[in-house]
Amino acid sequence: MLYTNDGIYIVGLTGMSGAGKTTACDVFRAEGFGVINCDETARHVVEPGRPALSAIARRFGTDMLLGDGSLNRRKLGSLVFSDSKALEALNDIIYPFITYRIINDICSYAVSDMKHILLDAPTLFESGADRLCDTIVCVTADRSLCAERIMKRDGITRGQAEDRLGSQHDAKFYISRSQYSIVNSGERAEFERELRGTAQKIRGGAGA
Repeated sequence: MLYTNDGIYIVGLTGMSGAGKTTACDVFRAEGFGVINCDETARHVVEPGRPALSAIARRFGTDMLLGDGSLNRRKLGSLVFSDSKALEALNDIIYPFITYRIINDICSYAVSDMKHILLDAPTLFESGADRLCDTIVCVTADRSLCAERIMKRDGITRGQAEDRLGSQHDAKFYISRSQYSIVNSGERAEFERELRGTAQKIRGGAGA
């Protein structure tokens, strides 16, 4: 673990897109965890005027920017989710900025009364953020079910949803690298029950 502080316990949350990480965050938050959303962090580091956005424009071209200078997320997403080399190049640019901000957020929690932190990071392992964590929870689901959820959530086609899933790891990857794994079969009540049990078990084991 890269970060240590007395009394702080960091849980990494990761898994397949569309598997239910948002629901997991809601449950862990209700169980007393502070939540750091790495998707929000990723959006923050590419805001206009920030060095990560300038680096993206240099690497992928200024046509990845909108007229107001902000990132054209849809266009960049269409590129990187269908081109593994482009995705790798993007990750190399933004991961250091994301990790720096995550550590700042952890430090903010360290001086508060919130001692259990959930790090919601879809690319937890790829970014190296797993080294910040004391334990890791993953959520997975059937791939076709994930695709349906992504289509509904993001308003994209099945082909685009499949491309997004194809750019990620499968369930076995996450399960093999996590201390806790929860399968979301589509039964929300059961999924939430398992999440609550996991959150409570972690808090108890962390000496809460």
